[in-house]
Amino acid sequence: MSVATEQEQVVSELRAADKLLLTTHENPDGDALGSLLAMDAILKQLGKDSCMFMSPDEFPLPWEYRGLEFEGLLGAPPDDVGERTIVFLDCGNIDRMPVDFLQAEGLHILNIDHHHDNTRFGTVNLVCSSASCTAEMVWRIAKELDAEITPEIANALYVGLVTDTGRFMYENTSPLAHRIAAELIEAGVAPHRVYRQLYEDLPFRRLQLLQRALASVERHDDGAVTIAHLTKRDYEKTGALETDSEGVVDHMRAVEGTRVAVLVRELLSDDREGMRKVSLRATDGAVDVSRVARAFGGGGHPQAAGFSTAVPYPELVSQLRAHVREQLSAG
Repeated sequence: MSVATEQEQVVSELRAADKLLLTTHENPDGDALGSLLAMDAILKQLGKDSCMFMSPDEFPLPWEYRGLEFEGLLGAPPDDVGERTIVFLDCGNIDRMPVDFLQAEGLHILNIDHHHDNTRFGTVNLVCSSASCTAEMVWRIAKELDAEITPEIANALYVGLVTDTGRFMYENTSPLAHRIAAELIEAGVAPHRVYRQLYEDLPFRRLQLLQRALASVERHDDGAVTIAHLTKRDYEKTGALETDSEGVVDHMRAVEGTRVAVLVRELLSDDREGMRKVSLRATDGAVDVSRVARAFGGGGHPQAAGFSTAVPYPELVSQLRAHVREQLSAG
């Protein structure tokens, strides 16, 4: 089925539904949050009974998203959840929203996403891997629904667009992405204000955490793999939150000769003792890091992916190097 047909189906479903519940993946990024807010505002504008759900465990959100307002956000299922059309946004796999009520049998699910490895878990699926971000897909849907792109909707979409294209620097940055950005600015987005919220005016503890991450950097295989490692002690010493590691991996990605940048960080919660979160970034098309992540039970994009694991750090580094070497030699 073509993407155009899938979009037509989703738009028809959204028009027909009276009551909807919107959600996204765990550890939501800018595209997930922006798409969620924009879709909720679009549906409310059309007179729909729309609500958003995110687990209370997701809060506080990373510092850069503090300017986003989730009015009426639910942290528990509504009593009428079985009567609502469930809309997943930017979620490649239903297991990335590990909440029992959203994985129950019989739910009517619209799955809207741009991850190339989406498992198509919805009743109706709209998966467009050529889209720069899910926010771009929500923008297309808004056009089909004849919704007005208000300043509120424009700001949410712009956050998704800017973050998932790496400030318009990643390979997924298309001519359309720039045209959408121009339209959103015309609709009321102030680019410098959004940039300041996302990438500047950050708490000092973030700089301290970055300092410790950079001090841990290792380079392997003639620099092809550049790895930083953050431990619980690093967080304790700096007073940093887990979300303060956002963006650290991009510093390794910028190093000359790097093919894959890696950030390994120990998870802080007691119930995840011994677990590590791994963020992967590729610098070009030579390595598909989503393939690496899937080997460990994770996923993502060819150039940005991640997973969680209990594999001890030295063994983890060895395995990551082997996966990267395999792809480089095959290429």
